[in-house]
Amino acid sequence: MRVLLISTYDLGRQPLGLASPAAWLRNEGVDVNCVDTSRDTLTDDQIGEAGLIAFYLPMHTATRLAAPLIARVSRVNASARVAAYGLYAPLNASWLGEQGVTVLGPDAEADLLMLAQGQRPTPNASRQRLQFISPDRSALPPLARYASLQMPDGTRRVVGSTDATRGCKHLCRHCPIVPVYGGTFRAIPIDVVMDDVRAQVAAGAEHISFGDPDFFNGPTHARRLVEAVAKEFPHLTYDATIKIEHILRHADMLGLLRDTGCLMITSAVESIDDDVLVKLRKGHTRADFVEAVGLCKQAGVTLAPTFVPFNPWTTIGGYVDLLEQLDALELAEGVAPIQLAIRLLVTAESKLLELPDVRDLVSPFDAASLTFPWRHPDPRVDDLQRAVMQVVGGASQASRGDTFDRILALATGTEDRPARAKGAMPPYMTEGWYCCAEPGPEQFDLV
Repeated sequence: MRVLLISTYDLGRQPLGLASPAAWLRNEGVDVNCVDTSRDTLTDDQIGEAGLIAFYLPMHTATRLAAPLIARVSRVNASARVAAYGLYAPLNASWLGEQGVTVLGPDAEADLLMLAQGQRPTPNASRQRLQFISPDRSALPPLARYASLQMPDGTRRVVGSTDATRGCKHLCRHCPIVPVYGGTFRAIPIDVVMDDVRAQVAAGAEHISFGDPDFFNGPTHARRLVEAVAKEFPHLTYDATIKIEHILRHADMLGLLRDTGCLMITSAVESIDDDVLVKLRKGHTRADFVEAVGLCKQAGVTLAPTFVPFNPWTTIGGYVDLLEQLDALELAEGVAPIQLAIRLLVTAESKLLELPDVRDLVSPFDAASLTFPWRHPDPRVDDLQRAVMQVVGGASQASRGDTFDRILALATGTEDRPARAKGAMPPYMTEGWYCCAEPGPEQFDLV
């Protein structure tokens, strides 16, 4: 049986979610074809030749982009078995089931192999039996076709990406990982991660982006890994995602990260409103965020915070407060403009629905957007979000600082603010980073 693995979007990265199951399948002699539709066109011939077609759904955007392709597959090759795996497959199990799709979880390598061999996967058993092996990226588009790292001197570095862990031990209420993993995570053996790093360096990678939800879920594992990477590839740089509370708890490791090549830490701050942070169950406060900024600056590592500034509790004043706080922390150039336009998603199985005020606000589940739609009680907040998104969408040639200034003027309703001193431009990825939020359904094509 020929297997076709399809990725529709993975944050501008070469999808590990194709490379890992491809290795499993090829090791057992299965004929595998991989198509990343964010880079290449999926043809009817590729669809027609496959007996099993599996969609990798690591995030909400990928799932929405997969919807028309799932319908297309059923038209072109009605006899093929269609499956979906990745974080957003179990979250959207009901909708996918209605499309005739077999739903697997995020750790689906063994289950995909069983499907390819004509067997029925055992429900909920994949994580227990999964043995990690080195991914096979040989059939994927070259790394140079994916997002790159923009350096302050104007040069760009070719970026590879991999994961050191799966899952997350935290229970942030808005996070899509929580309903699936329930506060658990597994470390991927260092030799497997290193094999993947070696393969990508050989393919031209000059920088590695670790895609773990939180690189410090296992701080000892992280330490051993970055030491191994730096020893073998002393000129390779990297970035990682780390929670604010972990930056504070493991502040003594920031120097090690810097010395082993870490240029940037992404941290999902989400809000600077302490009440909102409690609702989201983030585990940090505004003061913690400010402290983390100082610690990273002192260590010489760029902190790249991400936000969900438009949520049901946002006020106009609170949004202006966020912008002014970022300005005071000299982060106007360090925050991707899209992060100032993000609108909270309430997806299927979201733990946000535990909150009575969210349940009272949302409309019934919408299969078109795969969300529980909501509108802010203050229409001015929704109007501001749309206006900010227009600024961001039309600012592709503008600097981050200039875009920030335009957004600040828009939010405050004044153009005559004192000129802001421009900060230094830090390194940043050329494709914006998203997690459990998006700019909003109206601007879906911009994601």
